[in-house]
Amino acid sequence: MSADDLERFETELELELYREYRDLVHLFKYIVHTDRRIYLANGVEVDVKTNESGDVYFDVRVADAWVWDLYGQARFVKQARVLTFKDVNVEELAKPDMDLP
Repeated sequence: MSADDLERFETELELELYREYRDLVHLFKYIVHTDRRIYLANGVEVDVKTNESGDVYFDVRVADAWVWDLYGQARFVKQARVLTFKDVNVEELAKPDMDLP
């Protein structure tokens, strides 16, 4: 497989993943951005912790989630836990007041 073939393959995977995200985002309450992945989730807990050296890290737990991961085995997960020293952003997704037919 050439470098161009690999790049085309990864581009197609990303486009497929984006379409799946677009079709599913309305089913979830939160979007969670970490340094490695994006999660759509209906439950989120973030605990700020400190290790023995005094470094701050985040313990993030998501429930009923969809994971943006090109090479992951499963995109839908019941629970996931992320430990990271990098930034974590949690946003509550806006829901329309009324669903239109």
